[in-house]
Amino acid sequence: MPATPSTPQGTTRRTVLGTALAALPLATLAAPASAAPATPAPARLTLPAPTGPHPVGTVPLHLVDRSRPDDIAGPGHFRELMATVWYPARDAERYPLAPWMPPGALQAFLTDVGFPDLTPLAPLTAGHAGAAVLRTPRPLPTVLFSHGARSHQSDHTTTVQNLASHGYAVITIAHQYDTYTEYPDGSIAVPLRDRPAPTLPGDFAADLRFVLDCVEQLAAGHNPDAGRRQLPAGLLGSLDPRRIGALGWSKGGTATARAMLADERIRAGLALDAPMQMNPPLSGDLDRPFMMMTAAFTRATIPEAAAFWSHLRGWRLNIQAQGAVHISYGDNEALFPQVARLRGWTAQQLESVIGTLNPNEAIKIQQAYPLAFFDTHLRHHPTPLLTAPSPAFPSVTFLP
Repeated sequence: MPATPSTPQGTTRRTVLGTALAALPLATLAAPASAAPATPAPARLTLPAPTGPHPVGTVPLHLVDRSRPDDIAGPGHFRELMATVWYPARDAERYPLAPWMPPGALQAFLTDVGFPDLTPLAPLTAGHAGAAVLRTPRPLPTVLFSHGARSHQSDHTTTVQNLASHGYAVITIAHQYDTYTEYPDGSIAVPLRDRPAPTLPGDFAADLRFVLDCVEQLAAGHNPDAGRRQLPAGLLGSLDPRRIGALGWSKGGTATARAMLADERIRAGLALDAPMQMNPPLSGDLDRPFMMMTAAFTRATIPEAAAFWSHLRGWRLNIQAQGAVHISYGDNEALFPQVARLRGWTAQQLESVIGTLNPNEAIKIQQAYPLAFFDTHLRHHPTPLLTAPSPAFPSVTFLP
């Protein structure tokens, strides 16, 4: 396990947002005097609709890794994770839409990042809670998602539910002690700050590998939920353990790289602006496909990212969206423009948070490129989008 934090000082979601929003009137969430009047409050903020042909279903899992004792929780306790499975669904309309985050975890998260008054406006997802899994000729290719430091598993719902709408099963992981989540007994977990905790990239990577074991259980028809709660119809036996990919943002991207180096069950990996910093460093050659979507942590400025790139011996691609910042590859690009309109921020104030990348293009980038990557390397359906810059995405450059 690594012995020191993986990301540069301060690159947690909370501090990134805090720095960017320091000049904004967050204490009251009121519009500044120089800004345009705030617009009437919407019923809810919204997320972009998925682009695929299938409705989406979703279900939470409570997972316990009994190979890893939890010293923080005390004797007899083991590493616990909440995870959520997203999948193409059938007869979904009669099932309710799932919230972006569980209410208690949402309140804790928004309070921590300075937006407590937005709790009633939190979006719904496109996922229908508990809907039956779509029947398909082959088991579903499966992708695991790892979030960043002090973030949460819903942070990239735009990307996740889009993949599910195109026929993927996606499992998002809430990394214990470094996230906001809610357990089946109603307890709310928040990031642990007052003492050391197993929240380094190696710990995240171990979580990914444990969830790989759970994928194999689901594929074999076994329910890995710790409480053996009922799963949606058709989920058991619907995942393909031979077609597994992983993606992660920031520290989760570093963990994705670490897990791929350690476990050949991950056939393709995608890192969203990951610094690739660990102690001990990432090492070893990787002969499976890996893609890096860069914003702040470029190979030109982060030696560890450059070193990891140099050890990629299989298919590889590094793209960068001009004007993107660290939090650009996620739901921020959809949610913050709505918050800006609601609060009457100026264009400059919004750009100080999400960068100068056009939000509409940013949303399309995070829907199109991960889909193209996993289609190419898990389904073996190559797409021209990964071969050269596209006029549909003028901000995206291919880095040599």
